[in-house]
Amino acid sequence: MRHRKSMHAHAALVAGALCYAALASGAVRAQGEALPNNDGADGVLRVCADPNNMPLSNNKGEGYENRIASQMASDFGYKLEYTYFPQRMGFVRHTLREKVPETGAYKCDLIIGVPKGYDLTSTTQPYMRSTYAMVFKKRPEFAGINTPDDLLKLPPDQLHKLRFGIFTQTPAVDWLLGHNLIDQAVSYRVQSGDPQEYPGQMIERDLQAGNVDVVFLWGPIAGYFAKRSGDSVKLVPFPATPGIRFDYTISMGVRYGEKAWKDKVDQWIGANHDKIDSILTSYEVPLLKPVDAPAGKPADASP
Repeated sequence: MRHRKSMHAHAALVAGALCYAALASGAVRAQGEALPNNDGADGVLRVCADPNNMPLSNNKGEGYENRIASQMASDFGYKLEYTYFPQRMGFVRHTLREKVPETGAYKCDLIIGVPKGYDLTSTTQPYMRSTYAMVFKKRPEFAGINTPDDLLKLPPDQLHKLRFGIFTQTPAVDWLLGHNLIDQAVSYRVQSGDPQEYPGQMIERDLQAGNVDVVFLWGPIAGYFAKRSGDSVKLVPFPATPGIRFDYTISMGVRYGEKAWKDKVDQWIGANHDKIDSILTSYEVPLLKPVDAPAGKPADASP
């Protein structure tokens, strides 16, 4: 497998890509008496977010998670404040679980996007279900590709010349392995030491430059950067696939023990699915119908 410069992938959280090298095994849940609700007493919604992880969030407030947080704050009548930290190893520890030394108050109280059932936080009801997708440049030989299986129907001499851009530890690895295409993979590590790296560079840089022919990404990331590339690329989402899970549900994350705050956020999500869906579709997030899916997370999610 060929290796290129490693790139930072979000979770989707999701977060894909949705998502998406998790350290859930190191989670420590709050025990004993319920913790106090740290939000609302002063009318401030304090959100934990990544400063450079579009389309989810950035420090300019341009991501869909930023817009969801802004809508929630407006509906609550709260002021909106952020604590930014790169969403990778240590994110929860340095945001949701970290206190301000001078006051003893937590830095922030809500993560807008975490996988349903995420161990490092208590999770709300889901507000989004999406899937991984493949993106490729519009070329004559790709004209008939409307599903992932269509890619496999290409003439063998074409199929086996393609280079596939994938993040390690994602469902795309299993899919390529299952179809004996893994030797054609161009692999990107989920974690990177450079906070300026972002998953969409796989589309904006390497796909456009011809370094890869097809890329596999968490759907919300794929949809956003495919749209930014205009008519030059095409996105094909993965349907439910036997044996390989491509779809994931995304919730919001709060601290364990803060039931009153979690209930407040849950109630808002339940009453505002139309608003949330409108925001997500404006970012070209490939949405799937909600289902009672088992707890889990995109394999490229980072705490």
